[in-house]
Amino acid sequence: MSATVTLQPQREKSLLRQHPWVFASAVATVEGRCRSGDTVDVLSSTGQWLGRGAYSPESQIRVRIWTFNQAENIDNGFFVRRLEQAMRLRRRVINSATNAYRLIASESDGLPGVTIDIYNDVAVVQLLSAGADRQRDKIVWGLKKVLPAMAIFERSDVDVRAKEGLEPVVQVLHGDPQKEVEILENDVKILVNIETGHKTGFYLDQRDNRAAAGRLAKDATVLNCFSYTGTFACYALQGGASHVTNVDVSQPALDLAARHLALNSLDPARCTMVNGDVFEVLRRYHQEQKQFDMVILDPPKFVDSKASLTRAARGYKDINMYGMHAVKPGGLLLTFSCSGLMPADLFQKIVADAALDAGRTVKIIERLSQSTDHPVLSTYPEGYYLKGLVCEVSE
Repeated sequence: MSATVTLQPQREKSLLRQHPWVFASAVATVEGRCRSGDTVDVLSSTGQWLGRGAYSPESQIRVRIWTFNQAENIDNGFFVRRLEQAMRLRRRVINSATNAYRLIASESDGLPGVTIDIYNDVAVVQLLSAGADRQRDKIVWGLKKVLPAMAIFERSDVDVRAKEGLEPVVQVLHGDPQKEVEILENDVKILVNIETGHKTGFYLDQRDNRAAAGRLAKDATVLNCFSYTGTFACYALQGGASHVTNVDVSQPALDLAARHLALNSLDPARCTMVNGDVFEVLRRYHQEQKQFDMVILDPPKFVDSKASLTRAARGYKDINMYGMHAVKPGGLLLTFSCSGLMPADLFQKIVADAALDAGRTVKIIERLSQSTDHPVLSTYPEGYYLKGLVCEVSE
């Protein structure tokens, strides 16, 4: 029999709206044996059953809800059903020219703390919560049922696991996966290192936005900031860009960007690699009055917590101001924030303030978001994290 977590009075409202988190401050009592990751039933202060989830005694998110159906047990069949449901959606939104996609987007796919990305014939699993970690064997069993041909690799090496009292884990879970996997994304060939690459190996969430950049890049000179392995550059060059400059602080990432040019039969003479800090490079370009037809700003996450939002806003403002300086009058700025704690309206205000400081007029002509295999559950708005704006920049 499951242990039970009873809430403080008047704290059941979010669960009645099927938001999947119970915060520590909402908990009144815990009854029964309850270890980290155990499945518990959540009750209101009046004894009403609200949901069944995973208990995490070290996290501020004390319970993450697996199901709001009282008749549903958290067994092997539960994980198979969630995986099959997620697979149906991905078959609907992923085209035949793509074999890499997000299969499970944590809470938005009904599996809190679980991320599963597919890279050709390898599934990379990331388990970020105590409940997800406890259910590792069932998740792997379900994956083998739903995608039997896949090798399975775990990349649970994210700092947030420490908040759940968990150590980092990197391991093979099934089969014999290659560490470097070649994927196909909208007919662009990309190499992904599942062991050392960012996130689970690659930024799948930018797929649709890379395609947008390719669509807009015809005949343009492009500055690709925070370029990582240069995939925005590949799309831009395939879209007819006359030249792309990749800027990144990591030389190994730029080396892989060069391999991507060769892999896609793109002329290396049309791409310059600059190893340097983007802020410093943009300041230098401003001093030199060097400008481009299109500038892409895809920085890493600046916001780690609500307390860091003000500092992060200054960073976004500075990078966008210098990015605008680098755009020729009438050119385009593609600017992004991947920080889930950065509200979309605040991000737009930061870009507007940056335009004032840069002495530029900016028109937003398109809004971009995470790719379609990263859905947002209507009752879990936190699933929306990647914001992007396409802006025309003029004097």
